[in-house]
Parts: sequence; structure tokens; C-alpha cells
Amino acid sequence: MPIPTTFTTQVTKTVQGKHVFRITGYSQHRDMGEGRFINSGVFSVGGHHWGAVLNPAVVNPDHVVVALVLVGRESTKVRASYDLNLVDQSTGLPVFVHKEEPRTCGPFEPDNLNKISLHCKQRSLFEWYLRNDCLTMEAIVTVLREPSVPKTKTFPKIEVPPSDISVHFAKLLEDKEGVDVTFSIAGETFKAHKILLAARSPVFKAELLGPMSKAGMEPITITDLQPDVFRALLFFNYTDSLPGMDDLEGDDLCEMMRHLLVAADRYAVERLKLMCQSILCENLQVKTVATTLALADQHHCGKLKDACIEFITCSNAFDAVAETEGYKNLKRTCPSVVIEALEKTSRIRRA
Repeated sequence: MPIPTTFTTQVTKTVQGKHVFRITGYSQHRDMGEGRFINSGVFSVGGHHWGAVLNPAVVNPDHVVVALVLVGRESTKVRASYDLNLVDQSTGLPVFVHKEEPRTCGPFEPDNLNKISLHCKQRSLFEWYLRNDCLTMEAIVTVLREPSVPKTKTFPKIEVPPSDISVHFAKLLEDKEGVDVTFSIAGETFKAHKILLAARSPVFKAELLGPMSKAGMEPITITDLQPDVFRALLFFNYTDSLPGMDDLEGDDLCEMMRHLLVAADRYAVERLKLMCQSILCENLQVKTVATTLALADQHHCGKLKDACIEFITCSNAFDAVAETEGYKNLKRTCPSVVIEALEKTSRIRRA
């Protein structure tokens, strides 16, 4: 007879947050002296308030001191770690500088700097990433929660697997069983099911089931989409997910997402449109952000448009963006968007 078994699992939970600290007029602080720091604004991670501090010459003229500080009158100890990155302002991408393993600080004591760590780094490392006398750092803070007392589990559960309906619909598309509509694109044909496409897209519904729809299997010719893009659109309509794109990365992936966003907008597939925006937002780069901004404005993608403008202005990359072909095209086709970006950049530089 099997021995009755119980089990518990101890899990340490973490809360993570990132703060971007931008220092303008960096050269004015080089000789600020011992005991004084350039302080970031206070930010909250894991229910605690933190600050990043920096002194360009507290130890000697060739080093910079940086620290993460617990701010406020904490009554308990806090255990946390942090990563420090510098932002390459020519690309807007972070560059790893330092990783601090978990340490404990607090509770509050008068005249005591509740710091996670105080580290000296070569000044040349920091000043390599200066641009227009401006330095941008990222502090990624991870707070370790106190482990909770686990509950002992005694009763078995019958696990229900996740839905696999998308697998069945993908096979339906692949096998082409019961198809009743054919699309022709650049010499390639795609067969599908009218009722399924109509359920997923109001545009397909009007074209395939509306009064002006064609009877029979006469191919519907589409001239303004690429075959790979339409193939991905069909796959999403059947499975609610993107097809595998392991062969695409970097610029090729972003280019595919731009074309797919246009297709999603045309056929009013809103979830796909949002997924494309999300991927483009996560892959903004100096050389392509203007092209993405023009696309966002043209297809009424407000959040993606805001993200592009924020990237251009807050990463101090406007001058580099202005040299790209995408920006030159943006000035010709969407001058109002350029004005909006310029105005925001001007406000930030005056601040």
C-alpha cells in the first residue's frame, strides 16, 4: 500500500523595477568633493523607496563612486540586489557595468547611509558614454521578499491541460479540409474557410459573406500584401498566435512586423495589430525608429507613436535619428509628427 505523502515548497518571491537616471551638465560635478553626491529622484520598488547616488571624484580623480541607497525611515531590514547599466546614447541601448549580489540594509539609523553597496569604477568607463555633457544610467533593483510559510498540500488535484483548440484549428488550415475560399497573392494560392475568417475579421466578413461577396471558389486576388505576410495573417486568424519566426531577427523581424501591422489594420484584426505594436516597441532602434513612427501615425497606433517619440527624446538620440533616411521621409510625409517630436525634445533640453 502506498505511503500517504504530503509536500511543501519554499519559494522566495522577488519584485523588480528599473529607474533611469539622467545627469546633465556632468562636467560641473567632477570636483564636488568627499561626502557629497549627485542624487537621483526617489523611486519605489517592492514597497520601499530607493535612490541612486554618484560622485565623480570622492576617492581619487580617476574613479567614480556609485551606490544604491535605501531612502526613508525603514523600520525593518530590506534585502535587495541591483544591476547598474550605462546607456549608449548613440544607440539608446544599455551597457552592463556592475552587478551587485543580494545584500541587506536597514533598519533606519540616524547619520547612517543605508546603502546596498558603494562601488568605485574607473571614470573613463563612465565618461566614454557621455554625450553633450550628459550621462544616462539604469539601476535595476530586485527586492527579495521574506519567504512565506508554505502550506502543506494533502489532497491530489486533477489537472486540466491548457486549451489546445489552436492546435486543431492550425491543423484545419494545414489540411485544407472543407475550405471554401481561395486567395491569390503574387502567384501563390491560399485556401481557407469563409466562416472562420468572417468570425475573426469584420472586413473578411463583409468581403466573404456580405451582399457583394463572390460565389464559388473563384480566387480572390490580393495585390498589396506579400505572401509571407498573408500567410502569417491567416495563421493568426486560425490560432490567435503568431507563426514561428525563428529565422527572423533584428531588422528582418521588425520589417515583418511592420508589414503584418498594416495587414492587421486593413482587416481590423485588433489583437494582432497590438501584438505587432508590442514587438516593434520592444525593438526600437535609432536607425529605424523614424520609420516605425511614420507607420504608427499612418495606422493610428497611439501607444506605439508615443513610445517612438519618447525613445527619440528621452534617449537623447534625436541628432542621430535626424540623420536617418526614415527621418527624412518622415519630414516629407508626416511633418506634424516631426514638429511634435521636436517640441518635446526642446522641452526636455530646457528642463
